[in-house]
Amino acid sequence: MLSKDIFDAIESRYPCRTTQLTQLSALVGDNSLPSPPAFVLHGLEATGKTLILKTVLEESSASFSWISCHECITARQLTERIASTVASEVHPDAAAQKAENVSNLTVFLQSVLKDSNETKHFLVLDRIDRQLEPSPTLIASLKRMGEYIPKLSVVFIISAPNPRQFSSAEIPHVHFTPYTREESIEILSKNPLPIKNINPEESDDEEPTDEDKQEELYVWQKFCATVWDSLAKGAAKDVVRFRSAVTKNWSAFTQPIARGEYGTRNYASLYLYHKEMFRSENSVIDTVIPFTSAERIVVKSHDLPYYSKFLLIAAYLASYNPARYDIQLFTKGTDGKKKRRGGGSKKPGTRKMQRKLLGAQPFMVERLLAIFPSITPEKVPASIDIQHQIATLTSLRLVVKTTSSDPLDGSAKWKVNVGWEYIRGIARSVKFDIEDYMIE
Repeated sequence: MLSKDIFDAIESRYPCRTTQLTQLSALVGDNSLPSPPAFVLHGLEATGKTLILKTVLEESSASFSWISCHECITARQLTERIASTVASEVHPDAAAQKAENVSNLTVFLQSVLKDSNETKHFLVLDRIDRQLEPSPTLIASLKRMGEYIPKLSVVFIISAPNPRQFSSAEIPHVHFTPYTREESIEILSKNPLPIKNINPEESDDEEPTDEDKQEELYVWQKFCATVWDSLAKGAAKDVVRFRSAVTKNWSAFTQPIARGEYGTRNYASLYLYHKEMFRSENSVIDTVIPFTSAERIVVKSHDLPYYSKFLLIAAYLASYNPARYDIQLFTKGTDGKKKRRGGGSKKPGTRKMQRKLLGAQPFMVERLLAIFPSITPEKVPASIDIQHQIATLTSLRLVVKTTSSDPLDGSAKWKVNVGWEYIRGIARSVKFDIEDYMIE
């Protein structure tokens, strides 16, 4: 077992791995206690298997040989590398010998370890399951070497265990589970990035105070949680890619704080200022073409005819507004103004979800044709082919049909297929204030 001081030092460097450290400490032990002939470390990528095992072996002053098996193509190349590595670690004066197969390797290692002063030696086979041309019985044969050689303990590091590979179910296993959301944030909080000062009038030579470090850590943890919920949970499969996504966007996210426009405790306002950052795929994809913040929020739009834009706006209003409010919204009064919000009493303590978040609802063509003339600034000329304009929007997939009936049938239903940012850009291009016609 590792001493308490060494165990606590390793745990402080690599948090969230207390269970695995306890198991490895018992398996590695010290020179007075034997270790099992073989044991397995398994888990997904970037879960700390290689790093923590190497740290435990180094801190416990154990004798070990580390083999990167994924660099070897054939089984013979692997056995010869094992022979040369163990000989150089244990007995540098030992004569070189070819190890063409596992049988020759077993005889050679037995002779080398017998003459050494070590009580036990660990042979670590890292990524043994990533070898390019492995033989079917290679892993099982290497596992049995620990049974034939008293001083040898074989350690396998793999991604997913398979009992058929070892021809035994009795071999000890140490499972490195994937990091959870809280664990990933805790790991990244061990080394937070500072908020870079971009004000040339202030000097960066001054050491930050403890209060400044606490404020930076507060923003860092909040930002890590936001990146995990919006980007990393679906696009970053391990803690390495999670940190890459956080590091990539940290500088741009904290620029308003560095300029003094926002405080460290105004995180909600800072998030709304950078909300497009957490929607774009460029925040997690590495590219050789640099993207500026202005390029990330550009919404592409089609070059539509004048009245086609109003038809698309009418389709958006029909999809996101309830039909019962059409008379209030689109009937012109004596003052020529529309009511912005729907009426009705609101029950205390209830909170309705915004209709933009509920998605587009289907509507009939008759309702679209009724809304269209009421939002145009002037009377629509008789020469405008409305049906042709609708067909153009349909061919561009800006308006889609939701029913399987005949498109010419009056009972067919449609819905708009564009988002809020797109339709707001269309409305601004024709100087139409669409916000006044939306029901919250």
